[in-house]
Amino acid sequence: MSIKTLFLELKKDRRLRFIKWAWILLLFAIIAVVSIMVFMTTRVAPSFSELENPQVKQASEIFDANGKVFGVYYVENRIPVDFKDINPIIADALIATEDERFYQHCGIDMIALSRVFVKTLVLRKEDSGGGSTISQQLAKLLFERPSTKGKSTFQKTISLVQSKLKEWIIAVKLEKSYTKGEIMAMYLNKFEFINGAHGIQAAAKIYFNKTQDKLDVSEAATLIGMLKNPSLYNPVRFHDRAFTRRNTVLSLLENKNGVSYDSLQSKPIDLSQFKKDEQSNGPAPYFRAELTKWIQQLIIDQKLKKSDGTYYNLYTDGLKIHTTIDLKYQTYAEEASREHMTHLQEKYFNKWKNLDPWTFEADSIQKIIRHESLVSKLKSCDEYLDLRAKILSPILSKLPSHLKTSDNIIETLMKSDTNAVMIRDLVEMGYVEQSDLNEYKQLKTNVLYKELKQEYTKLQRIFMDEVRKPKKMMVYDYASNGEKQVDMSLIDSIRYSTMHLQNAVLAIDPSNGHVKAWVGGINHKHFKYDHVTSRRSVGSTMKPFVYTAAMAFGGMQPCQEFEDIQYTIAPGDANFNVDKEWTPKNATEVFTGNMYNLYQGLVYSKNSITVRLVKEMGSVDMIRDLLDKVGISKIERLAGGRLAVPETPAICLGAVDINLLQMTGAYTTFANKGGYRSPIFVTHIEDKNGREIYRAEEIVKPAINPLYNAIMVDMLKHVVGGEFSMGLKSENGGKTGTTNDFSDGWFMGITPSLVVGVWTGGDDKWIRFTNLDDGQGYTTARPVFKKFFQKLEADATGIYNSTLTFAAPPEGFTEMVDCKKIKTQRPASERKQLQKEKMKRDEFEAEF
Repeated sequence: MSIKTLFLELKKDRRLRFIKWAWILLLFAIIAVVSIMVFMTTRVAPSFSELENPQVKQASEIFDANGKVFGVYYVENRIPVDFKDINPIIADALIATEDERFYQHCGIDMIALSRVFVKTLVLRKEDSGGGSTISQQLAKLLFERPSTKGKSTFQKTISLVQSKLKEWIIAVKLEKSYTKGEIMAMYLNKFEFINGAHGIQAAAKIYFNKTQDKLDVSEAATLIGMLKNPSLYNPVRFHDRAFTRRNTVLSLLENKNGVSYDSLQSKPIDLSQFKKDEQSNGPAPYFRAELTKWIQQLIIDQKLKKSDGTYYNLYTDGLKIHTTIDLKYQTYAEEASREHMTHLQEKYFNKWKNLDPWTFEADSIQKIIRHESLVSKLKSCDEYLDLRAKILSPILSKLPSHLKTSDNIIETLMKSDTNAVMIRDLVEMGYVEQSDLNEYKQLKTNVLYKELKQEYTKLQRIFMDEVRKPKKMMVYDYASNGEKQVDMSLIDSIRYSTMHLQNAVLAIDPSNGHVKAWVGGINHKHFKYDHVTSRRSVGSTMKPFVYTAAMAFGGMQPCQEFEDIQYTIAPGDANFNVDKEWTPKNATEVFTGNMYNLYQGLVYSKNSITVRLVKEMGSVDMIRDLLDKVGISKIERLAGGRLAVPETPAICLGAVDINLLQMTGAYTTFANKGGYRSPIFVTHIEDKNGREIYRAEEIVKPAINPLYNAIMVDMLKHVVGGEFSMGLKSENGGKTGTTNDFSDGWFMGITPSLVVGVWTGGDDKWIRFTNLDDGQGYTTARPVFKKFFQKLEADATGIYNSTLTFAAPPEGFTEMVDCKKIKTQRPASERKQLQKEKMKRDEFEAEF
């Protein structure tokens, strides 16, 4: 064999070996790829069952009485939209921009992948476009890629390849599990458009204040343009970039549909309606905040669980909460409150412009109380909490983690150093448990205690310096559409905010107990505290229940007369259990000595007549029993163990601690022929599939004999009749209430179909007017009731019927009420007459 032949043979042999090994390697590669695919399909990729039930956090919706959504609870603000309801422009823009062969492929677009491979890897073009289909993008959203943080380049590459393979497999599975329309809807519902907008529906609402089906072409193109990168093409922060991207989408949509959108290319993106979703936005914010707590407690109390045995989650399980709130009633109540409070607040500021509420008529103890209240408000601010964490964290981290170290505890420990208080006061004041007391005693002997005191003292000094430095901030203001920017120190801003009077309004349908409107304050963004559920003294609004108890249980007659003189309940009197004399005055501090029947006593709100009725009853038991029947529990105890409705005669003048919800609910009894219905604000709740998981019970309980109830309704009508009339079309009755020092103003009004309670006052009791004319409930609360009903009566849509009348009184009514309802001489005139007579006597005595 020649050398040439040998060389050729060797070469041929090497080629055969190469081909052989190439086939072997190819076979192994195929086996490896198939194995990886099989492994990922069976182990890594989700099963068909998981794909059919993807874990998507779904917002719960709040519906009003007419089925209108007015609030959501969410971790991700997501309200899903079915494919059949998706705006066609959105669907077309999505396909034109993201996946032009959406309806031709089965999850993987091989043509698009080939284009990306050639243009990117071969031709090195950066603008080759993406190869991912909508199905693949959905797969990426549903099953996020693992983090590659801290991994090497090789590890990142392997992870990326695995993720891509997984997404391909999921995309194919999605195509087998869902229709094309369902895949598109899932993608649009799942995508996060930032600024709190999860899904196309939330995005339309937040960016353009519309539902997605109402978006125009430009608006739809803007949102679809964000799909490429929502942060990069955020129209709020990067308008020009988003504008260019919007026009790109319009061009692609134009090519797809053959429709010209040239006129839109120069149109700017209109974001005038953009508003980030916040709890304070929208109607009934105070109600929605209270509803949150109520539902979460309901889920626990009623053991509301899903099929897997876990409790429903208000923020992720897509519940449908059907409330009794009527948004038209709510709007009118909010308007009435705002209109009256704008006027009242201006009046308040004028009265106090040269006075300081924190020192006005305050003794030394009151000044301390008011100052501590102001400091407490300061310390609840973020500025203090941030500074506290910065200064105290190093030393607090060295203490046992279970020890509480609030400001109250630290200050009590420091006061105990000088024996100003005893260390055991920590337990008596409720700051710590008895079992922990020894550890606090030991802490005081620890070297860390000295350092803690030094750092705490330093914190207070630095903070009190900081709170006096002016800076730009937003504060509440009626005249500036709710708020204005000012240069103000933190302490002045707290004083300014605290000096705003608050107002609460609650409207209930007496026939079923349904709450129709709920206004908890003047502005939820700046004042979070809900005054519908806050406890306050109720003043003379308690008197109708005293009068009713006196007639129904005490045997007194509505025309029975009593003398307007000062009465005293003393120790040893009947069953009152008082330890000292109780001798209340009339609101005017004048007693006429004239005779008043029950009608007249209630019309002119005579404390003297009310006290006399209690003396006649011999105890407060009958009053407390009646209150218990109308939803104001006689056994409910407050913090510290005291009764909300004490067993003392002062309750007849409103010395009780109850809230507007309880009081309004109680008054519905009068408008419901003596039957009490507990207030209801949720009728039923459904899960995301429409299955009912809760329904409220509507139970009426007999509370007042219909005859005496009819008499009280007649009395309440006379209280707001004649010269005291509000000029409403609706038949109505009501009672005002004013507490000591004019801290609280009340009006409880009834009509045949609606009972409305109104409260006005300051968060602190020293935020008040200084005289009866300005501070009484007639001035501070009753006008809101009047404005609310004027708005209802003027509504042309028929939501409110002003022609209804109270139920006809039962037999025996006419004979019992046959007496004068109004005195010929008003108490004010009587007072002037008495003053004139006193002046004559004084002149006579002086001359004598």
